[in-house]
Amino acid sequence: MAATEVSLKLLVDVRGQRVLFAEAGKDFVDFLFNIMSLPLGTVVRLLNKEGMVGSLGSLYESIEKLSDVYMQPFQDKDTLLKPKVLNSAATNLPSLLPNIESSKDSKHKGFSRCINSNCRSFIAEDPEAICPQCKYNRMSSQVKLVETEKKASSNSLSSSSTSASESEGGFVKGVVTYRVMDDLMMEPISTVSSIALLNRFNIKDVGVVEEKTVKIGMDEAVRLLKASLQSKTVLTDVFFGKKANV
Repeated sequence: MAATEVSLKLLVDVRGQRVLFAEAGKDFVDFLFNIMSLPLGTVVRLLNKEGMVGSLGSLYESIEKLSDVYMQPFQDKDTLLKPKVLNSAATNLPSLLPNIESSKDSKHKGFSRCINSNCRSFIAEDPEAICPQCKYNRMSSQVKLVETEKKASSNSLSSSSTSASESEGGFVKGVVTYRVMDDLMMEPISTVSSIALLNRFNIKDVGVVEEKTVKIGMDEAVRLLKASLQSKTVLTDVFFGKKANV
């Protein structure tokens, strides 16, 4: 079952009132990667049109209000307003963002071919379409789409943990801890780079640096998504600074 809450360990500069970076597990990194797969129409719906910065909210509303009379007959507004998104349960991703209906949920589209077994050159989404080969029969014989299996990578880390990774699901492997910067730059953690980071932040007194563990649920996830579109200090804005209620 997909997690509905994940933990994140923040390294905080108390004096500077900022998050330096976070130490994250696979679940939080999978959530961040999933943000990159979200269509714009889904982002607008998650953040509400009124809460959007810029003009995307207005564009979304204008598409909503546009009569179907002005749409091409083979186009469906729901593909823009309710685009298909990855299923969190099916991919074992954290269920941190609200579930919203997609066009796949509201109107399932299958595939079909001509009922004449001799016509095998074409498939269609519309079972009422006329076969372009025989130009007589309808394309109403249902067919199934076979997904291509992904080939395993040949590097040592991948080959040694292929079966474990497949059972984990998500985007990244859970064998390491990841560092997520305030601007969401991410990389696997190493001790040497952590020390170098403190020097880069000009931290002279380690006493001003504290660890803070936070829980990320649905509310925090939506605020993080919104902050990622507005700010270069996402973690500070959401979890520590005065903008935490963004």
